[in-house]
Amino acid sequence: MEIRQLRALAAIAETRTFTAAAVRCHVTQAAISMQIRQLELETGTLLFVRTPRRCVLTHAGERLLERARRILREHDAALSELAELSGTAHGRLRLGSASAMFSSDQLPLILQELRARCENVEVTVTSGTSEALVRQITAGELDIAFISLPVEARGVQTELLLKDELIAIANPDHPLAHKRVISAFELAGQKLILGERGGNTRRLIDGFFAEAGLRPVVAMELSRLTSIKRMVETGMGVGIVPVRSALEEIAGGRLVRWWIEGAQINSELGFAYLSGGYQSPVTQTFISLCRANFAAETEANRPRKPRTRVARKLKAKSKRR
Repeated sequence: MEIRQLRALAAIAETRTFTAAAVRCHVTQAAISMQIRQLELETGTLLFVRTPRRCVLTHAGERLLERARRILREHDAALSELAELSGTAHGRLRLGSASAMFSSDQLPLILQELRARCENVEVTVTSGTSEALVRQITAGELDIAFISLPVEARGVQTELLLKDELIAIANPDHPLAHKRVISAFELAGQKLILGERGGNTRRLIDGFFAEAGLRPVVAMELSRLTSIKRMVETGMGVGIVPVRSALEEIAGGRLVRWWIEGAQINSELGFAYLSGGYQSPVTQTFISLCRANFAAETEANRPRKPRTRVARKLKAKSKRR
């Protein structure tokens, strides 16, 4: 039983096809088919049921996959530790990101700094949903992933990097564009453009309206924040997004922002990685750079909420004193 055979087994189980698994493993389809055939001969049992569209693990295949993933994690950790002990300057970082904003805005700068500190580092970046990236972490295919929190998965540790309050956004020509704060009742009556169901942000929004006893009008459900903002800009409806994601459009006058009255809805973003797993010097450096970057960004972009009438009176009273 060879490491490459176990990697082929894990890749096929994840992608469900020999073709996609071959691409992931950087081999031909014939080569990966041969590896699985040899593994089945050695174990004396069928590991996959082949169908015209996908491959399905047999019960024996599922049992072997559990052990294969543990073996691969230990194998990769051993190589990383030995590389560190031997003093090699080469390292590897397998990163996942569920945030388009993080991938386009902050990640390039962070990786540039990482390259300056770790000259020969090899970096791969995978995008996907938070749920999918967590599965890849548990499978040993990613070292770390930037995802939406919370995460409910055994053996996975998380670290909070950013809390971002949700706001409502609209086209500047909207009849209520002059308002600074909008009530839950007013918001529920708008044609809302929200993220797809299943994500943590959407669950927060649905929970907010449910707690208020309201059934909002959802006109569109889109998978990307950029798409939501563009639709709102054209006047197709009202969006609810993390405040940091819309700062540029608000500053440029393409969108207006409403704080949501009585709401404390925070989306949480952070890292996920294997609990108790080995972290290479490259991974540790990357985490440190991200912590510093997010701390600086949070302070620089901290939004100022409108003062309530009571707060304004107290401030004026303190000045007179």
